Amino acid sequence: MHEGSSEIASSQIGSKPMPTSNPNAFNVVAEPDHAAHAAEVLKAVAHPLRLRIVALLCEEELHVNALAERLGASAAIVSQQLRILRMNRLVEAEREDGMARYRIVEPQLRSLVRCIAGCQRR
Repeated sequence: MHEGSSEIASSQIGSKPMPTSNPNAFNVVAEPDHAAHAAEVLKAVAHPLRLRIVALLCEEELHVNALAERLGASAAIVSQQLRILRMNRLVEAEREDGMARYRIVEPQLRSLVRCIAGCQRR
């Protein structure tokens, strides 16, 4: 390894060098449990409506009806999608005057949404 190179770690898995510039990438490669968790998060948001819900909740906490109105979807459909996000512990609800207000509980979702928003359609 060349002196000053921060792209290749001295530790290796098999014969492939591990990147060190992004420690989270190393976690996904080196730790199967971390990779499995990351895959579950990706599966949970891998639906257009759920991704849009997450994007809105990254901006502010909202009730189901407010989400439904902003997304142009029925409250029942939005509730179904929120249930999936709750089951994956990505969002949580707090009861307020008989209504549930939803918020993001996985802080890295904000980074994920920013990353996805930057993806260009080709």
